Amino acid sequence: MWTPLHQSFFHPSAQTVAPLLLGHYLLRNTTDGIAGGPIVETEAYLSNDPACHSYGGETVRNRVMWGAPGRAYVYLIYGYHFCVNAVCRPPGIAEAVLIRAIEPTFGGEWMVKNRPVKDIHQLCSGPAKLCEALVIDRKLDGADLCLADSSIVVARNPERDQFCERRGSVVTTTRIGLTKAAELHLRFYLAGSPHVSRRAKRSAASSLS
Repeated sequence: MWTPLHQSFFHPSAQTVAPLLLGHYLLRNTTDGIAGGPIVETEAYLSNDPACHSYGGETVRNRVMWGAPGRAYVYLIYGYHFCVNAVCRPPGIAEAVLIRAIEPTFGGEWMVKNRPVKDIHQLCSGPAKLCEALVIDRKLDGADLCLADSSIVVARNPERDQFCERRGSVVTTTRIGLTKAAELHLRFYLAGSPHVSRRAKRSAASSLS
């Protein structure tokens, strides 16, 4: 049985939670079993951040962000693709961590059926890619990430420290595809993982470990 991260894990700022999520598991409960793998890339979105969906106030789209921490905030982009986030901070302070990439470790055959690729490194190397592979859409908006039998779970990796050590240092750099607050260093990834979406130029990145 997987042990989900406790809701208290998501109480701090998304800027604090985002690098701490690296190495823990994003899992999808399916009728065919568990699918997913360790998180290797994240982005933080803060309450005072013009790029954050909550910046302009509460809407139908972002309502989950304003509620309990440890919930899934799933939104649609470009009219077709979905992205999944972990809500952070106590209710009323809307922040979230975008999960940008995972290493597809469990349920690989099921994921490839959903998103056929020739190169396994491209299966979940981006937020829309992993949502397609794991069949995450708006129906899962608000799912409790801290329950073992939830449709989506963020579970503790008991060997997280060893996993992160094997994948090299944590790199922090600017977020991807933004026009607002594009200069903020709020993207985090494991330098040695071949599954990250995009690597930063050395001049634009720094190491946390």
